[in-house]
Amino acid sequence: MRLTEFWRRMYAHFGEGYAESFASDHVMSELGGRTVRQALEAGWEAKDVWRVVCETQGVSALLR
Repeated sequence: MRLTEFWRRMYAHFGEGYAESFASDHVMSELGGRTVRQALEAGWEAKDVWRVVCETQGVSALLR
């Protein structure tokens, strides 16, 4: 998954304003105690981060 697709899905699920806040502020144990942005910066694949977001945040099946 490309980062552009990852962010498109984040914006679709959370809305543009909250997606940025969630990605920067919400620490997730499933990402090793990192935020979404920290996980991506640490080298996690966007598809793996998206899977964690889907599993923990109740993302619609249409966006998975």
